Amino acid sequence: MTAEERYQRIAGFYEALKTLSAAIRTQKGGIAPENYVGRFFAADILEMLNAYGEKLTTADAKLKAAVKKYHEEYQTAKDLATPSNKPIYEMTLEEFERVMNI
Repeated sequence: MTAEERYQRIAGFYEALKTLSAAIRTQKGGIAPENYVGRFFAADILEMLNAYGEKLTTADAKLKAAVKKYHEEYQTAKDLATPSNKPIYEMTLEEFERVMNI
């Protein structure tokens, strides 16, 4: 499997995750996206997708457009991604609340 194919698989998973998240939020009474706890997992997937896309070197215009789209989407959600510099169990309450956007 090529790097481009792996990227497309991750992108497909992310798109399916967005669809499932919307369905779950609807089933639970119409929870707003900003109040759904799954948004943190989705942000982590998007962060990984963005990082992987930045490393791709492709001439495929469709793939380049997808990389750009997910990069722009990540810019709006990057504050929701799990921080990698400090584990949650080592955070103070203030740090945890800031990370969780509480």
